[in-house]
Amino acid sequence: MVAHMEHCVAPPPLDLGGVRISFPVALAPMAGYTDSAFRCLCRRFGCGLVFTEVVNAQAINHGSRRTFHLLEADPAERPAVAHLYGREPDDLARAAETVARLRRYDLIDLNTGCPVRKIVAKGCGAALMSEPGRIGRIVRAIRDAAPLPVTVKTRLGLTPERTTVFDVARAVEDAGGCAIAVHARYASQRHAGGVDLAALAALKERCAIPVFGNGSIRTAADAARMWRETGVDGIMIGRGAVGNPWIFREIRGMFDGRVPPRPSERAVRAVIAEQLAGLVALKGLERRYRRPGALTAETAAALHFRGHLHRYLAGRPGWGTVRRRLQEVNSPAAVMAAVDEAMSGEGGRDDAE
Repeated sequence: MVAHMEHCVAPPPLDLGGVRISFPVALAPMAGYTDSAFRCLCRRFGCGLVFTEVVNAQAINHGSRRTFHLLEADPAERPAVAHLYGREPDDLARAAETVARLRRYDLIDLNTGCPVRKIVAKGCGAALMSEPGRIGRIVRAIRDAAPLPVTVKTRLGLTPERTTVFDVARAVEDAGGCAIAVHARYASQRHAGGVDLAALAALKERCAIPVFGNGSIRTAADAARMWRETGVDGIMIGRGAVGNPWIFREIRGMFDGRVPPRPSERAVRAVIAEQLAGLVALKGLERRYRRPGALTAETAAALHFRGHLHRYLAGRPGWGTVRRRLQEVNSPAAVMAAVDEAMSGEGGRDDAE
């Protein structure tokens, strides 16, 4: 990371449809991960813009109470983006109008890159990349219905033989979208293989609206490389932030000419406890949407947190044993006991890590 610092010039703030992004490093939308508790944590460590989980526009229109729970938010998150998926312009326009009335979000983002089969099978997500004209109609419909700027998240195309991102970007621009975020892989790759920075750079050269680059950013050096080789206006970090919200602080430090110290074990434990407490509070709100007899907020939070727990603790001496009995970690107290065991190394080293 230090070797690249002399090449790094701090990116200027962005104006996205009147919304000022002072530091253009965003937390990518991730189903099951980017809930309000995690978004608040990332903002505290310096993230400039956060996105919700993937939210079904039709479910919003049908009044799904569980779907509305995905739109819970804290003022500390802002600026924040509601990330929607769907296919029909009218459906997305109605959903965007509802989101705008909540007054919790500053922008609306359209998903046109999710490769998950159940979403693609509905003609949504990545399936939309083969229909740039429809993407343009959706963006225009959202803009007409809601007083919030519209952005689009996409990929390079469905397969390397079908690079459609240039047509998608043109449709977004023509429809009045204010930015586009591109995961520099094809949908067929999912998260495997390298990112195509050359294609991202070519897109940036042709785009009149801001471009965020996404894909395989795990360190501040990765972020520096993407900026240096592509000229993008901002970057978006997904899986690299799970279990490592400090990455945003590291990137900010890179531009300040300093390398923040690695978090101590005590600091890691404190952040885990902070995120878990936020998740318990969030699950307490969710109980309003669930049927009688649902899990307690504490149990629901502990179960939900397992994916985060793995990323925080993988590689530590005691994690192997803890992981093998992860099904027993079903309360906040059990989570923190697992954290202490993994950090102390009492479980023994797992050679597979």
